[in-house]
Amino acid sequence: MLVLRRKSGETVMLGDSIEVHVLAVEGDTVKLGFVAPRSVQILRKEVYEALMQENRQAGIEAAGTGKPVLDLLKTYRDVKVDAPSEEDSS
Repeated sequence: MLVLRRKSGETVMLGDSIEVHVLAVEGDTVKLGFVAPRSVQILRKEVYEALMQENRQAGIEAAGTGKPVLDLLKTYRDVKVDAPSEEDSS
């Protein structure tokens, strides 16, 4: 873990495109501002962990509700569709 000391108004760069601004320090609370491309998702850790848990749970529930997708695809692969003949196109 990298530990840095920054004062209010100072900035830290993450790579070339993400800036972390120290906006204020109020007691034991630090207010941060982030400048990043829209493609970068920024979440509080507790929100991120809750989303990951929900995704895991949804995957478990989906797996128990029916055939896995690969089994379904195998059944469709075995179904042959007749190609239209030249007589059908006239």
